[in-house]
Amino acid sequence: MDLTTKPPTTSTLQIGRVERVNGPVVHVSGLEDLVRFEFIEVGDQRLPGEIIAVEANRASAQIYEYTGGLKVGEPVRASGHPLTVELGPDLLGGIYDGLLRPLDDAPDFLLAHDATGRDVTGREVSTHQLEPLVRSGDSVQPGDALAAIRREDGFDHLVLAPPGMTGTVDHIVPAGDYEPSDTIATISGNPITLSMPWPIRHARPYVERIVDHQPFLTGQRVLDTLAPIAKGSSATVIGGFGEGKTMLLEQLAKWGDADVIIYVGCGERGNELADLIDELTHLSDPRTGRGLLERTIIIANTSNMPVMAREASIYTAVTIAEYFRDMGLHAVIIADSTSRWAEARRELASRTGAIPAEQGYPADLPSSLAAFYQRAGRVETVGGRDGTVTIVTSVSPPGGDATEPVSAHTQRFVQAVWALDRELAYARHYPAVASSTSFSRDADAIADWHAANGDPDWATRRSRLQSLLTESTRLRGVADLVGLTALPIEERLTLLTARLVSQVVLQQSALSDNDASCAPAKQRALAQAVLDVHDEMQTLGHAGVPASLIEAFDFGPLVRAKDTAAPGDADGVRAIATDVLAALKQMTP
Repeated sequence: MDLTTKPPTTSTLQIGRVERVNGPVVHVSGLEDLVRFEFIEVGDQRLPGEIIAVEANRASAQIYEYTGGLKVGEPVRASGHPLTVELGPDLLGGIYDGLLRPLDDAPDFLLAHDATGRDVTGREVSTHQLEPLVRSGDSVQPGDALAAIRREDGFDHLVLAPPGMTGTVDHIVPAGDYEPSDTIATISGNPITLSMPWPIRHARPYVERIVDHQPFLTGQRVLDTLAPIAKGSSATVIGGFGEGKTMLLEQLAKWGDADVIIYVGCGERGNELADLIDELTHLSDPRTGRGLLERTIIIANTSNMPVMAREASIYTAVTIAEYFRDMGLHAVIIADSTSRWAEARRELASRTGAIPAEQGYPADLPSSLAAFYQRAGRVETVGGRDGTVTIVTSVSPPGGDATEPVSAHTQRFVQAVWALDRELAYARHYPAVASSTSFSRDADAIADWHAANGDPDWATRRSRLQSLLTESTRLRGVADLVGLTALPIEERLTLLTARLVSQVVLQQSALSDNDASCAPAKQRALAQAVLDVHDEMQTLGHAGVPASLIEAFDFGPLVRAKDTAAPGDADGVRAIATDVLAALKQMTP
């Protein structure tokens, strides 16, 4: 199946010619009434591309395949429609390129199909067991569920009436097995297939945004506790080479609280993506016990693939996410990295003669980033459901410079920034998220949610942890000058508590069965345990117990609690904390 859209009939097909080839940019002529972003096929190999500039009957196009061997004079076929992908039940568990074409033999070879973009894998067409939800004669509105595919991973895949489709059901198929291209219903004379096309650069419609926030739980304590985001929000991980961006994003893919995961490998190394796919294949879904890959979609445009397909890949990903959002599901996009996407845009701009802005990036880079992140959100869908799209990206600034254009503009538009720290990464402290430079604009809304759902102390606990970490940063500078023993006992104990916060709350092992993911109750218990220990140490200090004696105390059981207690075992953590506090109270001046 050609997922980039089906060509028009021969009688309406416009054919022009190639005038000039400049890498991934091709200049064409002989086509009338072209519009920007119209999908075209170029050359004898029918390379897929998009119109990016139009002047009279001449136009420029960006090509999504390698253009080596393409000659002047070869035919160019216009489609009359924008770049479109096919959305359907086959997507889940699949591995695709940036145009949503299935990749053959992934994850072993992460190679695209032939240059024509046609499906040459020879795979069998899948069928899906469909259950109709309407009857002939029923009236339907846009977004109404016509049929459902019952899945074993906790949600139903709904076949919806397309946006703008209102009418009466003329015919609906009986329950049974159907292929994605089968017509399963007819509404006022309009056939509805199991799958549906949608242009990637056009956001799917919705009724309104919902402002009632719910947390997107990641299972990572440093994020959920200090820099949380809401479902339908956006965040970015900023860090240099080797600081753990990909590792953190992989943890979010594995443990994030989402129904559908869309992972985009945008210009990253193929071996890293292959390793991720292999892990997801063998990782058990905590919801169902089945493979996590069954509700994951991988879009692979690695560094060895055509560069311009990176530019389309993130729009393909958000279109898929909106498709599942309209079913009332929570979809998360994890894109690694938008720096490579921006570099593809920079290459395109340089080849088309656009006036460069900062560091050669096109002047419309900020507006393009804003438009992408704007497609995140929690909305009331046209069918009246509550669905969300959460976007999490990474940015790889050259030399770790967070003031470069992609990093700086991204920080303007996302709701949370998770900044990585080189010193933490080199000290093997993972996730290497720096509490001092990370932030969340969703924190107040998340605090309200926790207060309304049984944890009124969440905001106070978070504020105390942040204050301890901030104060310890100042005190470490003072201690380096005058020595630790010269500090007052309260300040020495603050430094000790900050180390406990780092080791007990912020540090987390992806290789530990008990610590790779942490449930909210266990997160709360660990954080409260450290704060209770801090209060007891301050009480002992005021009672005259020497700081050196408190510093020599064995806090090992508390530090190991995250590994010894199961991911949701808050009672186990509290029991350990109780024993530690009891031992502390035995100290005497």
